[in-house]
This record gives sequence, structure tokens and C-alpha cells, in this order.
Amino acid sequence: MGHGGNVIEELVTDHREVEEFFAKIEALPPGHKDRKTYADQATMELVRHSVAEEAYLYPAVRDHLSGGDALADKEIDDHSRAEQIMKDLEGCDAGDPEFDRLIGTLMTEVRSHISDEEANLFPKLRAACPAAALDDLGDKVRMAKKTAPTRPHPSAPDTPPANKLLAPGAGMVDRLRDALSGRGKKD
Repeated sequence: MGHGGNVIEELVTDHREVEEFFAKIEALPPGHKDRKTYADQATMELVRHSVAEEAYLYPAVRDHLSGGDALADKEIDDHSRAEQIMKDLEGCDAGDPEFDRLIGTLMTEVRSHISDEEANLFPKLRAACPAAALDDLGDKVRMAKKTAPTRPHPSAPDTPPANKLLAPGAGMVDRLRDALSGRGKKD
């Protein structure tokens, strides 16, 4: 979290971190307790990443790209599907048969979303936005991730201004819950 660079570099680095968590999950046998730890870590990163994209990236897509509203709406729909899967996954431990189904579905959804963003959305945004605007967006995304929630909240608003107002409070509560429960930490 908080890597530096323009918004595209920042988000691509996030994508690689999530893929590392997915690879760790896939390397472990079904039922292994660390699969849940890595799933929680992936969820924490994905939620922060999604909140930052919804607050800053997608409004820029709407403003700078032809057909930007449709592109942003599609990306937000992808996030909504993934967030509901993460919410369902939150209630499963690694030994639950539903865990394997849900984590497999989440990995498929997220990998498809990442591939589409990197192959289509990011090149269009790079071509349409001045470098200074991309740098400014990178700074805003990094700041948003610092206060963003770490748990899925499927019913929370996903567009400005409500998402920008509510995310820091939910993030503070989530980080407190994570600290008290040890969520995302290996034993």
C-alpha cells in the first residue's frame, strides 16, 4: 500500500500484490488455515484498492474518456460482484467447503477485472490524461487507501461524494476490528 508513482503505476502494483496473495492461496492444500489468512489479506488490499478507484480513478475516467460513464459503470459493477463474494467469504473458515468455491470465484472475477483494466482502461486513460493529472491522481489514491475500509461493505455507496465521506469512518472501525481480532495476521 502506498507505492509511489502515477495512478496507473500505483494500481498496477496493487494488482501484483493481490496476485501474490492468490498464488499463496493456490499453493496451499484445501483446508489449510493459512488460506484464510491470505484470503483476508487479499480482501483487505482489494477493498482499499476498490475504494480508492471508486473515489478518484472512475470519476477521472468519466471526465477524460469518451464513453467514460459506461466504462466507469462497468468497473463499479465488477467491484460490486467481487465485494459481495468477499463479504460471503468473510464468514467462512478455510475448512469450510464453501471457502474453496468462493475463493475460486473471487480469483476468477478479480483476475478478469485486472486484465481488462490493464489492457483497456489504463492505456486509454494514459493517452487521454496529462502526466501531471495522473501523478495527482496517484497521490489521491495513495491517501484514500490509508483511510479506506479493510472489510467489504456491499451496501456502502460507491460513487462520490457519499463514498468519500463515509469511507474514512468505516476504515477506522475496520482497522480497529482487524487489530483486535488479529485478522490478516499469521499465527
